[in-house]
Amino acid sequence: MAELHIVRKHTLGLAKARRIAFKWAEQAEAEFGMDCVYQEGDAADEVTFSRAGVNGTLQVSAAHFDLRAQLGFLVGAFKHTIEAEIVKNLDALLAPQVKKRTQKKAV
Repeated sequence: MAELHIVRKHTLGLAKARRIAFKWAEQAEAEFGMDCVYQEGDAADEVTFSRAGVNGTLQVSAAHFDLRAQLGFLVGAFKHTIEAEIVKNLDALLAPQVKKRTQKKAV
């Protein structure tokens, strides 16, 4: 069984990170047929996701996203492709937020 572990640190705070995580979960459901369950917490949230051959969690805090996934035997053969797609999608969601913060500091 293959495993994925992806961490992205940020300085967005929990409210903005939560919005990004909601978007990520919506994309995962629409593009990859994942079943996602979002659970809000006081200090951190958790998105649990699954589909045939894949299950995992996305931990969302005020300072980072921590994604862990287990890939079944058949899906594990595509680990690098899956990992690249997850990274691309998460980074695309984070990029506008980082850009906004940088522009505000420059003004």
